[in-house]
Amino acid sequence: MKYLHLISPDTQFQKLTEPFVLESGDVLVGVEVAYRTWGQLNENGDNAIHICHALTGSADADLWWGPLFGTGKVFDEGRDFIVCSNVLGSCYGTTGPTSIDAATGQVYGPSFPSITVRDMVRLQAALLQNLGVRKLKMAIGGSLGGMQVLEWGKLYPDFVESVVSIAASGRHSAWCIGLSEAQRQAIYADPNWQGGRYREDAPPAQGLATARTIAMISYRAYGSFEKRFGRKLQPTGEFAVKSYLNYQGRKLVDRFDANTYLTLIDAMDTHDISEGTGNYYDVLRSIVQPTLVVAIDSDLLYPPVEQQELTQFMPNARLEWLYSPHGHDAFLIDMDTLNHLVVDFTRSISD
Repeated sequence: MKYLHLISPDTQFQKLTEPFVLESGDVLVGVEVAYRTWGQLNENGDNAIHICHALTGSADADLWWGPLFGTGKVFDEGRDFIVCSNVLGSCYGTTGPTSIDAATGQVYGPSFPSITVRDMVRLQAALLQNLGVRKLKMAIGGSLGGMQVLEWGKLYPDFVESVVSIAASGRHSAWCIGLSEAQRQAIYADPNWQGGRYREDAPPAQGLATARTIAMISYRAYGSFEKRFGRKLQPTGEFAVKSYLNYQGRKLVDRFDANTYLTLIDAMDTHDISEGTGNYYDVLRSIVQPTLVVAIDSDLLYPPVEQQELTQFMPNARLEWLYSPHGHDAFLIDMDTLNHLVVDFTRSISD
């Protein structure tokens, strides 16, 4: 696997013994899940927390959410058994477009079937069951991870005791779908993208890099860019913000696969927790576990009105605000504040 060098040596792998049937009806054989764990599962199997990662994230939650790990923090290894698994469709160890299709012996690439957020969660549930988890204390995640968390609450009401959804919505908006399409078309427009793949002799994937720059703008906010960049120039005379965005694009190309990116943004666009199950607001009302919904006041991608809607209809949900100039990415920047919000929530439901 091309991205194997990016996977932590602490990563474990579990291969499903049974075929995995997707919502689409397509079947994946030999599905493998990459995951990390911290702490120990207790005898009752009921002290587990599952972390759901965002779009280009991995199972290495201690690397991208490190300030939430430690004694007395959200992820306390001395108290809980913490699991973070790489999502279905990713390129960091779990079966996805960079994996080998058992039927052909070739890399899936663009032939990897369409998946949904619900498929991701069903695979996570299979993993936890195989690990001996009988009860999940909490499912927690931000952005795409927050979407997964809502599916956890709906699909497994008797298994999941609480959910924490951060900077996410119950269904993808036209705004988000439009931004996804701009990113998709950036990849398709790359002259080196042919037949659903980049030419092997092609230079770095500029289409994927451009898609990332579009995404990065949506992840931040006006105040964040003004404070950090303003109209500053690099020594070359290039605007600092332009240099930053180009750097972020190049960095993603080095660590992520274009077909994986397309697969995951497609899954996000189809996200709707009521899909095939009834009225959207009735489905929200059916999620009865204690729920923390975190809104970021400067979030342009998933604006606070979407989190307010969640808490309006979910009967045991409470809304907390993460005030930050950094936009959507604040849940990966203002982590000490986020830790405080989640710890307060967990204490309130355990009292």
